[in-house]
Amino acid sequence: MDPMDAMLEATARAEDAHFWFKGLRRSARIMLDAALEGRRLGHIVDCGAGTGRNLDWLREYGLAIGIERSPTGLAVARARGRLIVQGTVAALPLASSTVDLATSFDVLYCLPDADERAALAEMARVLRPGGLALVNVAALDMLHGAHSTLTRELRRYSRARLRNRLEGAGFTIDRMSFTNCSTFPATLAVRAFDRWSGRAGQASDADLRVPSAPINLTLDLALAAEAQLMRYINLPVGTSLMCLAHKA
Repeated sequence: MDPMDAMLEATARAEDAHFWFKGLRRSARIMLDAALEGRRLGHIVDCGAGTGRNLDWLREYGLAIGIERSPTGLAVARARGRLIVQGTVAALPLASSTVDLATSFDVLYCLPDADERAALAEMARVLRPGGLALVNVAALDMLHGAHSTLTRELRRYSRARLRNRLEGAGFTIDRMSFTNCSTFPATLAVRAFDRWSGRAGQASDADLRVPSAPINLTLDLALAAEAQLMRYINLPVGTSLMCLAHKA
């Protein structure tokens, strides 16, 4: 099986209950709620939607459609009634200046440099002037490990690297924050061991398995507390980096 299809199958099994996915959705909502202040949007596109799970909550903000190239992702999304079409983030099948919000959750870091630039340019192209982009990426090179091999990770991002990429595509940064701050120490230790032991080159879906109920609940509560803190400040470190920007 193609590694990307295997990853999406593992994602589909975990993303409803796993603390990490719940934390991602929670943090994204907080950024959007603060920016929109109750305003409903017209059209939303999730670029590289995977199984389309994020469309379930994005459609609360407006008409949300996913773009995905993987047959596994498309099949899972359609089986669950999500609005998704086949396409690539490097050439979105949408007209220019027709979208109010473009999202990209953990896609950019697995794209070759040229495709990464094209994907950001495409998000800018389809957005209306003033339209929003919400991007989540893997953070910090020191966190490269076995999970990175599974996800075909080509790079991780610092604040400066993500800012440069977005501004280079014509976006203005509104807010940027690390997320998963409370899980950072444990993740750093695991990923360092991966590299030391040589496991970093071996694909592992361990991070996509839902932990035992007590551990999953504890970590979910920790990320929920983080999310409340994000209402007031940007977190200084974490395993992911989330950014809200707008098209000038």
